[in-house]
Amino acid sequence: MQILQDISLKPFNTFGMDVHTDYYTEITNPTQLAAIAADASLPAKRFILGGGSNVLLTQSLHGIVLHNRIKGIEKVKEDDDYVWVTAGAGEVWHDFVMYAIANNWAGVENLALIPGTVGAAPIQNIGAYGVEVKNVIDHVTAWHWEMKREVPYYNSECAFGYRDSIFKHQLKDKVFITSVTFRLNKTPEFNTSYGAIEQELKKMDIEEVSIAAIADAVIAIRSSKLPNPREIGNAGSFFKNPTISLEQYDNLKASFHDIPSYPVSDTMVKVPAGWLIEQCGWKGFRAGDTGVHEKQALVLVNYGSATGGAVWDLSDNIVKTVHDKFHIELEREVQVW
Repeated sequence: MQILQDISLKPFNTFGMDVHTDYYTEITNPTQLAAIAADASLPAKRFILGGGSNVLLTQSLHGIVLHNRIKGIEKVKEDDDYVWVTAGAGEVWHDFVMYAIANNWAGVENLALIPGTVGAAPIQNIGAYGVEVKNVIDHVTAWHWEMKREVPYYNSECAFGYRDSIFKHQLKDKVFITSVTFRLNKTPEFNTSYGAIEQELKKMDIEEVSIAAIADAVIAIRSSKLPNPREIGNAGSFFKNPTISLEQYDNLKASFHDIPSYPVSDTMVKVPAGWLIEQCGWKGFRAGDTGVHEKQALVLVNYGSATGGAVWDLSDNIVKTVHDKFHIELEREVQVW
């Protein structure tokens, strides 16, 4: 295990922010975490980095960055209906989705092309097109810094919510996710009603639906809406879609007749954050190298030399204007360091 000092993190975050960390090392095996914990010469402050696709770096990091590179995908058991597959937390999420599809294991096809790693998926409870990853997670295995061992956290213990989990709260900074075990379906249950999947399948002239076809449709939709981080620095959706009461929604609809919503319960609805931001005139906004993407108002971008502080300030202005116009408080989805 090689520990480097004063390293730029620009290659390791999709926003492309050029900030430095005091110490940096790659974790390729869970046993290395015991050595990190026992080394008193290393900083106590630890930053865990996966694909760097859901983080905004606003300043140099005074601590050690542990870059999760734990690899490997293994089928661990199966029965007549399901297969259980364990993937290293450092695996690229989309690669795992493609691996599952190649083996005709269903359940993650709607989550194709979401950036990031397998280990980040349960932290954020990633979701898209009517599917959340919590639906297929059996358990998450994590190294616990105080217990000094790996601990399994089963689905019911993970407190999964909308883009939320126990790993963002009670276990924040206390564990390092090493692997995730998924329970995938041998018999697919297709989910094509959400978003534009059905329309995309028709456009692709798909007559027989399959998990591979659904993944192809999702990839096409996402590629048409979201900028490639290799071309424009970004972290995907910057804000969560807010959930509001049906009463508040009805009051807003009296003034904003075309405000869209998705039912959450009998009393709550979800409103698309991108629509709210666009109504406030932010879509396509640019100031220097900081901006809001021209095709998707949810995405804040770095056109080249933007700073994390400038992106944060832009997000702050967006939050304020949405609140002033709609009395809705937007919550950032991206982690801020």
